[in-house]
Amino acid sequence: MNNHFRNHEGKKQELLYGMHSLMEAILEGKELDKVLIRKGLKNERSQEMLKLLRERGIPVQFVPHEKLQRITRKNHQGIIAFGSLIEYSNIETLIPGLFEEGEVPFIIVLDGITDVRNLGAIARTAECAGVNALLLPTKGAAQINADAIKTSSGALMNMNVCRTDDLNKTLLFLKNSGLKIVAATEKTENTHFSADLTGPIALIIGSEEKGISQALISLSDLHVKIPLLGKVSSLNASVAGAVIMYEIMRQRSLV
Repeated sequence: MNNHFRNHEGKKQELLYGMHSLMEAILEGKELDKVLIRKGLKNERSQEMLKLLRERGIPVQFVPHEKLQRITRKNHQGIIAFGSLIEYSNIETLIPGLFEEGEVPFIIVLDGITDVRNLGAIARTAECAGVNALLLPTKGAAQINADAIKTSSGALMNMNVCRTDDLNKTLLFLKNSGLKIVAATEKTENTHFSADLTGPIALIIGSEEKGISQALISLSDLHVKIPLLGKVSSLNASVAGAVIMYEIMRQRSLV
């Protein structure tokens, strides 16, 4: 069944519930933001559904029955899905397409960015700086909700956004496709001014609390930092991303 739900920003979001309706939506390729499944639901149909959701990289949360009831009193059969506010792109088809069109790919990879306003602000700058796509992990990333879209000034509706279950694997794909993997980290002596940021690039921006994971740092070809002259030890993730994005844009304009 389809319905609508008002999220905490008061915006309407499409709601799907019931095993049959949700299965049809997934098989038809409908974009889903996330799926809520009742804790302890382990019948054959729900297990088949869970397998399909994981194969498609759709975020899943296991929640108490009471939470589902607060969302809808309809016969949800222990499973509720929220329709996505955007349409996601496939990074593995996007990159070859960009090369075929004569583009020099410029991708922003977000690792651990969980604040929707940071996500929105990064997307806004990325769209203005000519970034081809944002790449987000399926789990552990800010949801692209109405608040994120508002903060992005609509940029999230106008650019490619890709999701992946495995950032490490997808970064290897980008690397093997000819992109230079650049990690924005303070744990280096190289500044973004001195680095060669021309050519196809995937720039990784990490969270303010944890930075970029060590696994992604190890996969990177280049580590760069922004020099800080004041007493504050770091910049907001969206500001740091903006500074480096525009240095990439500046260097590209000189080539």
